[in-house]
Amino acid sequence: MTEISELRLAGAARAALGGGRRLAAVERVAGGSKKGVYRLVMDDATTAVAYLWHDAENYWPAAEGDNDLTDPFSPGLGLDLFEAAHARLDALGVRVPAIRLVDREGTHGPGDLAIVEDVPGENLEKLLARDPSAAAPVLDRLGEALEAMRGHRASGYGKVAVVDAGGTSRGTSCEGVVLDRALRDLAEAAARDPRIAGARDRLEQRLTDLAAVVRPRAEYAVVHGELGPDHVLVDAGGNPVAIDIEGSMYFDVEWEHVFLRIRLHDAYRPLAVDGLDEDRLALYTLAQRLSLTAGPLRLLDGDFPHRAAMADIAEHNLEQALALVAVV
Repeated sequence: MTEISELRLAGAARAALGGGRRLAAVERVAGGSKKGVYRLVMDDATTAVAYLWHDAENYWPAAEGDNDLTDPFSPGLGLDLFEAAHARLDALGVRVPAIRLVDREGTHGPGDLAIVEDVPGENLEKLLARDPSAAAPVLDRLGEALEAMRGHRASGYGKVAVVDAGGTSRGTSCEGVVLDRALRDLAEAAARDPRIAGARDRLEQRLTDLAAVVRPRAEYAVVHGELGPDHVLVDAGGNPVAIDIEGSMYFDVEWEHVFLRIRLHDAYRPLAVDGLDEDRLALYTLAQRLSLTAGPLRLLDGDFPHRAAMADIAEHNLEQALALVAVV
């Protein structure tokens, strides 16, 4: 963490938590790749979490279109996206960390900053690994949250901040946006791995064939977009708490369920719902496998510290993508 970050977090912590408290320690919370996430420990043991959006905290290499909010898949960066997603999810009864302070004017330093409630303890990923039976009621409650999100519809798709403000996103359909993104991911992955390059024509044809049979849709649900078990904290009451919410959007609910299936494996079963579109599921499965190949490989172009884990993610999803077009 930079000296600027330390200074701004000390002032922000005092402003957020007050009561004459003094910041005693700052602990980086593992996992963030687009923003800094820090646990703030005050001298009376009160804690909070700071989200810091700043170029120095973003490990992703810059790319054209990063700042285009009309692209549903542009990076979820900044306080505006966070606040819009937080307001929408909270209104739907989805548990999210309470906001203690926001700073977009640079009062406590450059960049965007939010101080939020600390939810100590395990995330859902660790709880599932340690005690699946204890995770069962958490999954049930997560299913209730997903149902509330699924039930809230809009006539347009895109980032929550865009749609809820009356804006319009690029493209003409979710499946069209996904196809365009998948073709870009395919090109990037092919440039970085010869196995994808060798199967590029088959993968491209499969993507276009899958997209061609998807039927039009006129309503879209609220989805988190990357709701892996590491993005679900578990509070003291056993309630799921959604984090890393900036990428939340109105989109095809199938996008969410494909991601959940990929990340949860057998533990996904309590979250399964009826009525999902099989054609969308097929397209989105291949698209997400390519995204989870190209994205980690792109991240490894920079100085992301947890390189082995990211390489493993890329390798696993590369193999899964190739399996979907394997010649029998």
